[in-house]
Amino acid sequence: MNTDTTPALEIVDATLELGDGDTKVRALDHVSLTVQPGEFVAIVGPSGSGKSSLLAVAGALSNPDSGSVKVHGTDLSTLSRGAAAKFRLENIGFVFQSGNLLPSLTAADQLRLAGRLAGNRKVDPQPVLDSVGMAHRAKNRPGNLSGGERQRVGIARALVNDPTLLLVDEPTAALDRRRSHEVVQLLADRARDGNVAVVMVTHDHDVLEHCDRVLEMVDGRLEALAGWARAARTLDTASPQ
Repeated sequence: MNTDTTPALEIVDATLELGDGDTKVRALDHVSLTVQPGEFVAIVGPSGSGKSSLLAVAGALSNPDSGSVKVHGTDLSTLSRGAAAKFRLENIGFVFQSGNLLPSLTAADQLRLAGRLAGNRKVDPQPVLDSVGMAHRAKNRPGNLSGGERQRVGIARALVNDPTLLLVDEPTAALDRRRSHEVVQLLADRARDGNVAVVMVTHDHDVLEHCDRVLEMVDGRLEALAGWARAARTLDTASPQ
């Protein structure tokens, strides 16, 4: 468990433009966001509002045109492409819409591969699978798992290298209401129990009750989500413009 108090994610005045000429859009418009270890933050907003761009700069997949992005104190703009890839593997976990698992690998082997890619050849997948309630399915391939089970394995894979930051993209898109709540509650538990910062992009307002803060992307800007009282009370660590 990580007990360091350094912010897990610190984005300061980040801007990002995509496209060229008449198609150019400002995907991020002076966005600032700080997420502490153990905090679970949800980002909502319509398609095209900048949510995916926010995850991309937070995950060292792209650099903002201006501003800064730090993960656990490391300025991502100082990293070469190779160093950024290594940093992602060792410090950032990604959870995708459908689990994004390799169909030929068992649940346990999904985790072993993630560990080897990060230079850890002695990964024991069982404790991590057990932490998401999937130890009994360790030998099953994705085709034999339900949608909710695949998401749990995807979360376990994202956690296997003990990341500082977990970035989650629409984890409930293919799940029914009950399984959606189970998956998001699992993310909330892992944030608090493992002191991992979690940033989740979602369209599913029904699961926001599990989050510590909820922010909305509107035309590339971060704003408090109207009508969500807890978000409005605790917005002090974000600085929407």
